[in-house]
Amino acid sequence: MVRARTKFIIGGVLVLGTAGYLMATSIGETGMYYLTPGELTARVKGDSTFYNTGVKMGARVVPGTIDREPGGRAVSFRVTDGNQIIPVTYRGVIPDTFTDSVDVVVEGRYNREGTFVATTLLAKCASRYENAPDKYQSTPGYKAPKGPAA
Repeated sequence: MVRARTKFIIGGVLVLGTAGYLMATSIGETGMYYLTPGELTARVKGDSTFYNTGVKMGARVVPGTIDREPGGRAVSFRVTDGNQIIPVTYRGVIPDTFTDSVDVVVEGRYNREGTFVATTLLAKCASRYENAPDKYQSTPGYKAPKGPAA
């Protein structure tokens, strides 16, 4: 006769094993690479099946390369990591902070023509914030930052 404790342990192992298997397979199916332009071009040179694979790419917009189509919902530009430049196309809502020389993260696929077709465009915000200029500090609703005065 199998004791209750043994049944409990066997059941626990089965549940944990099933949960682990499901997590491992879902990560493999939905996992996405995060690369720089140099890493992306090196990856496709080494493995041609990497074309049209979903990736996230982090880079900086090359100044003077932003070309917005009329209507404002589509844009093409170039990004670089300092070593490699890749052209990017994107159609969708363009972030307000998207400008020349801003760091961006684009999600999409690198095609065989050498263009990254983005489905998501995120422009990184500045990591340093400053107080509002003195002329705006008297504006109703303005709250001075808390903390020690400099």
